[in-house]
Amino acid sequence: MTIKGSCLCSAVRYEINSELGNAMFCHCKICRKSNGSAFALNAAVNTSDFKLLEGENSLSSYASSEDARRYFCENCGSPIYSKRLSMPEVLRLRVGTLDDDIDIEKGSSTLGVEFAP
Repeated sequence: MTIKGSCLCSAVRYEINSELGNAMFCHCKICRKSNGSAFALNAAVNTSDFKLLEGENSLSSYASSEDARRYFCENCGSPIYSKRLSMPEVLRLRVGTLDDDIDIEKGSSTLGVEFAP
């Protein structure tokens, strides 16, 4: 199974050569701010299954904590994925960047103390 995705301006394009892991709604302050929304819908992807097709020069990152980096298109600002330094084998894909229609199974919802009102 190959799943394709891209940023809003299509400068960054990728494919995933596996099924997505369970989706997770995250309502933490960092996810809300980085997505400009009440939550982020993320799905786990093995780093080895993720392939950047175009836009390596357009993909930028920001260290949102000591352990995490968030990758986004520097042209249009679309968040693509995040990655923890402590878990380099897994990335958290922003499901909204998928181009293909897929069935997503919700795995969990992370609310925490910073839950949006």
